[in-house]
Amino acid sequence: MERSLRQAIIVDHYQNPYHKGLVDDDRGEYIKNNTNSVSCIDNVDIMYKIKDGVILDIYFDGEACAISTSATSIMIHTLIGKTVKEARSYLKNYEAMIEERPYDKELLGELNAYEEIYLQPNRKKCALLPFESLKKVLDEIEEN
Repeated sequence: MERSLRQAIIVDHYQNPYHKGLVDDDRGEYIKNNTNSVSCIDNVDIMYKIKDGVILDIYFDGEACAISTSATSIMIHTLIGKTVKEARSYLKNYEAMIEERPYDKELLGELNAYEEIYLQPNRKKCALLPFESLKKVLDEIEEN
């Protein structure tokens, strides 16, 4: 992916984040998870609605840098409608990309916008933050 396209995707998802704002969950249908970074301002709540092994909905809100906000927005846009198994595949491939290991580039789509984040090691945590939340929630679901 060309650098200008990567930048455009990140800026667009930062300025116009997908599903930003938490939802009222009177029925208890969502799993809420907070994810934050001890090294910067990133502090985000993410709400997941998962039923019968399918991610039906995800919302987020909080304070975060452009990388964390855009990565969360793209993650949400990518995962709604996917199965938990598919989400695990995205998680595994995304983490591999960030850590400069082999991964399925075609699978990740817009998430490839972070393919060179390793050039800024201090930003890797920002790009991984929403996926750390996803991993916790998926692990929690599998334990129950």
